Amino acid sequence: MKKTGVAIAFIGILLITILLIRTFIFTPPPIPAAQPSTVQIDKDQASLRLSKSVTFKTISHQDASKVEKDAFISFHRFLETSFPLVHSRLQREILNELSLLYTWEGKDKTEKPILLYAHLDVVPAAGETDHQWSHPPFEGILSDGFIHGRGTLDDKCNVMGIFEAVEKLLDENFQPERTVFLAFGHDEEVSGKNGARIISERLSSKGIRLEFVLDEGAVIVKDVIPGVPVPVALIGIAEKGYLSLELSAKTQGGHSSMPPKHTAIGALSRAIASVEESPLPARLTYSAAFFEQVGPRMPFSRKIIFSNMWLFNPLVKKILSASPELNAGIRTTAAATIFTSGVKENVLPTQAIAVLNFRILPGETASDVAEHVRKTIDNPDIQIRLMEPFNEPSPVADRKSKSFNLIKNTIYSLFPGKDLVVAPFLVLAATDSRYFVKSAENVYRFSPIVYRKEDLKRPHGINERIAADDYVNVIRFYYEIIRSLKQL
Repeated sequence: MKKTGVAIAFIGILLITILLIRTFIFTPPPIPAAQPSTVQIDKDQASLRLSKSVTFKTISHQDASKVEKDAFISFHRFLETSFPLVHSRLQREILNELSLLYTWEGKDKTEKPILLYAHLDVVPAAGETDHQWSHPPFEGILSDGFIHGRGTLDDKCNVMGIFEAVEKLLDENFQPERTVFLAFGHDEEVSGKNGARIISERLSSKGIRLEFVLDEGAVIVKDVIPGVPVPVALIGIAEKGYLSLELSAKTQGGHSSMPPKHTAIGALSRAIASVEESPLPARLTYSAAFFEQVGPRMPFSRKIIFSNMWLFNPLVKKILSASPELNAGIRTTAAATIFTSGVKENVLPTQAIAVLNFRILPGETASDVAEHVRKTIDNPDIQIRLMEPFNEPSPVADRKSKSFNLIKNTIYSLFPGKDLVVAPFLVLAATDSRYFVKSAENVYRFSPIVYRKEDLKRPHGINERIAADDYVNVIRFYYEIIRSLKQL
């Protein structure tokens, strides 16, 4: 017994020693020696042009007949007059009436082109919320260092930022090392099938293979990640898939005074509850890469955990699963979003219908999810229908590629001397970039805008706005990316 106790104590000491050693060597990676960006941007004039862009109500609607095409065409004309060099020196194609594709020929035609993408459309600003906006959503008010209005974050800051950067480079008689495509879809907010998909097909018809694509999707967050005191620039290397399943239950109905054991509503409610209580398994594939970069900045107690994932993997899954935001990054999620049934309080419904929306983790498929739901419900009386359209998860871009390093170094060039972390990230929502994955070696999703907690709900929400200084960084970011293409 004594020898056993000594052995256990020795193993315990050894384990603690290993944990502490791994924790102490879990240090932040060296910051790349990026050349600071010195380009001068006229903030006032650029902000004015962005504010003007907000006034064009390029709103997407699920019903395409409600789209105001004149607003998009007027926006096109505004771009023409605001950026004359772009429109005189680059080749422009108007696709499907409202989307735009520009070709900027590079010096070396043998090198694969890159594509910078942003979308022209915005979501509506619900009329009943107008009184909650500090400034009207479509007037583009400049106030207190911010440009206010719908689209300032999602996504006219990137549309205008790309044009501003290219116009300045053309004014300097710059020609990129390789061809650069500028692409702007008009219906990202309602699937992108008439915009980005058409642009992608146009490029494919020409046999074009892209070195990389850069789209929106992730940002720089500050005071958002618990325990991390420095800003974290999130570069999206993949995005989750999108699937909705319609579940339905049917019964004979009748009078509510003589109900069956389970009504249609009851049967369907049990099915939904069983799916909610049996989530798909958590996987730390993408979170692990994220915590490799962010973990060293955390307090010591958390560093112990994230530097020893080999031991604390189950604990990490449990911790992340407790937060809706973090849980979404480690598993396919399910959300019951629609439930319809019944017409009168004393009449048994003959049918109940519900919709479950899933965001699919890369590595799983829509068919995997549907099969999981069937097995979990295990009730042949519940009908399951896969709803169209759906999107499979995207491929995962290489976070060790030259393209990723180019983006990372450009981010550091915008914040010289600042303590900053750059980390790979799984984008939870869908972007138009998914249409280009078949044509590109890598697809990345990033905008150099700083978000604090209160900013996370501004896109698609109330009081959308962007700081003028952040917008200047958007322009500088695209400027430096294009200038640095020779590094690829």
